Amino acid sequence: MATVRAARDLGIHKEALRLRGRQAEADHGSRPDLLTTAERAELVQLRSGAVELRRAAGILRATGVLFAKEFDQPRTTPTR
Repeated sequence: MATVRAARDLGIHKEALRLRGRQAEADHGSRPDLLTTAERAELVQLRSGAVELRRAAGILRATGVLFAKEFDQPRTTPTR
């Protein structure tokens, strides 16, 4: 009941207060089963970087295919 009252006093939902409390416990090391705020931020950054790397790899693959097709075609005029 104290949590409900505290949440009402703060003007937030009781579940929001509970989640903030759990996150504070994780940040202070008393909840090793949860990611800290810093770890969550790092995870977001790493996932974003992975998306960018996959996009760049796709571009390089497509470029490689185009170059391979161009070099596999027979030349119509002799080279010097």
